[in-house]
Amino acid sequence: MSDKKRHVFVYNKSRETFLAFRVRVADSILGRLIGLLGRRSLAPDSGVWIVPSNAVHTIGMLFSFDLVLIDKDFKVVGLRELVRPFSVTWPNHRA
Repeated sequence: MSDKKRHVFVYNKSRETFLAFRVRVADSILGRLIGLLGRRSLAPDSGVWIVPSNAVHTIGMLFSFDLVLIDKDFKVVGLRELVRPFSVTWPNHRA
């Protein structure tokens, strides 16, 4: 089973600014399962977009990160700053 890696950029339309230039799309079972596992850090202009997802766990993670939850229209419906390793976020049913 192979997981083709696609990347997108993230643009804040209301502020007219780029937030990230290299966001990996994790839209397969394997991609969602792997997520950020095995990484020691995340570059400031990168991330992982887990599709679909309305909550995450950070079991096995080695660093904290900011979590942005978006809806089907690509609008931000939730933000959780500095999600710590070995934690679980509550689901956001709007995401």
